[in-house]
Amino acid sequence: MISLRTRSFLDEHGIKYVTIQHSTAYTAQEIAASAHVPGRELAKTVIVKIEGKPAMVVLPASNRVSVAELQGLVGTPNVKIAREADFAKLFPDCEPGAMPPFGNLYGMDVYVDPDLTKDEIIAFNAGSHTELIALRYRDFERLVEPKVLATA
Repeated sequence: MISLRTRSFLDEHGIKYVTIQHSTAYTAQEIAASAHVPGRELAKTVIVKIEGKPAMVVLPASNRVSVAELQGLVGTPNVKIAREADFAKLFPDCEPGAMPPFGNLYGMDVYVDPDLTKDEIIAFNAGSHTELIALRYRDFERLVEPKVLATA
């Protein structure tokens, strides 16, 4: 079920979105297949630690986070992918690992892969392992104001 925090945030800003129910899935590729969403349009959220502070990296399901590349792009060698145990408590309204890419709702920076900026529509976890939210990328960008990662 879509998290109340996320639903309220979208509704308060008048954002048009759809929810997509799918069978229980945990990996981005499984979710994309189950929900019949192209992997390039499914935005997965990866939690990283930059200088010890949690941040979100949002990228297409078919892509992987390169820590070395991210270090160069954010200008510090102190970047690592967080373990679920390190961040699960930061998202009390979400199932572990199913957080939506709204870092601004959780007090963290959001970095987005430039490939996602090319999509008209993106879909992402809605706070559970059985539901996605799909909306226009332009609306996501306006609400979250993510930092677009320049290509190296």
